[in-house]
Amino acid sequence: MESTSIYWMPVWRVLENSVHLHLVNPYFIKQLPGKKSDVKDAEWIATCLMNGLIASSFVPDEKIQRLRQYDRRIFDLNTSISRNLVKLDQCIQRCNIRISNYVSTTDSKGYRSIVRHISQGVTDASVLVEQLHGRTINRHGRETLTKALEGVVNDTDIDIIGQLVEEIEMQQRHKDEAQKKMTALCQEWFPRELENLQTIPGVKERSATSIIAEVGTDMNNFQTPKKLVSWVGLRPRNEESAGKIKSRRITHGNKFLRKTMIECAWGSSRTKDSFFAEFFCRQCVHRKKNRMKVQVAIARKMLVAVWYILRDDIPYIKPSDHYPTAPAVVVS
Repeated sequence: MESTSIYWMPVWRVLENSVHLHLVNPYFIKQLPGKKSDVKDAEWIATCLMNGLIASSFVPDEKIQRLRQYDRRIFDLNTSISRNLVKLDQCIQRCNIRISNYVSTTDSKGYRSIVRHISQGVTDASVLVEQLHGRTINRHGRETLTKALEGVVNDTDIDIIGQLVEEIEMQQRHKDEAQKKMTALCQEWFPRELENLQTIPGVKERSATSIIAEVGTDMNNFQTPKKLVSWVGLRPRNEESAGKIKSRRITHGNKFLRKTMIECAWGSSRTKDSFFAEFFCRQCVHRKKNRMKVQVAIARKMLVAVWYILRDDIPYIKPSDHYPTAPAVVVS
């Protein structure tokens, strides 16, 4: 069957225990242009299958699919929380309160405390300013922050702000519950893999569970690290014609795992004494390369490490530990 949105999933669930199924990308079995119908498409797919021209897409087993449901639910909740935080800040600004200019993020503890007090009807600026961290007050000054918190808040504003606060807290609670269940399943089914993945610099519990949920633990589905990197979409194009480079952008792939690996790359580039931090410093500081492109390169290197860790069932080994530095040669 062709992979079409989510419509193939219920059919797959019904047939997977009784029939040997192939899920194929329509791009690779596209027919010649002309008059088409569903019957002709089905005949063409059958012809390709009989002649061994179909390469099946990766469809994980039931355990991994259950983990994926939790993982992608967390991604959806993160998107909803970010959207609601923007709406919440817009409501606050509508009341002539512009405290978001002075805090690091609208998801910070001080900002959330101020918004919660406003949703409870507390609008006195001298009371609200006490909810901010001392460093924020010292940096910008108490008088400046008090003026930023002096607004015009009516009952309707309080009701809407309260609803948004409740919605964000509910989504955050659902996110924590999904992650807790996801971690429990990984510890039950894949304890060694979960532990080994967290030995990679920049990879913690959330990232490790997300990696397992997206690629599984059986690396026989990806014969080489390059195939895994290509499947995720971290492999740069080599689009060149007549000596002219047309594109070096990365390819399409699993957007969920790609986002996770990019976030892990930022974490590993800030981890002291790690290979990825040294690589980041060498490329960005000394060679003056673009930071985002270097993060993509680090994410690709980390994904290669993930492939070897899951295939060999071993913890992460720092390259300098595996290949010790050669002794210095003194020339007289």
